[in-house]
Amino acid sequence: MSIVMLIIVGAAAGFLATRFMKLETDVITTVAIGIGGALIGGLIIRFLLTITGLLAGLVGAVLGAMVLIWIWRALTRK
Repeated sequence: MSIVMLIIVGAAAGFLATRFMKLETDVITTVAIGIGGALIGGLIIRFLLTITGLLAGLVGAVLGAMVLIWIWRALTRK
């Protein structure tokens, strides 16, 4: 993401956050709050997605192994 886009998104995020939290700040502080919040929020989201991604991978692997065992048992029964 370019620096200009980061500043625009930071300004929008900072503006919304300061309005939700009823905080009066100047433009520079608002942009800084938005950029800082984007960094913190991005790290939290990536962490949560990594954890849920690993769990989803484990669940998928177990289900896949169960299907493979079911097929193996079906083919080896006489």
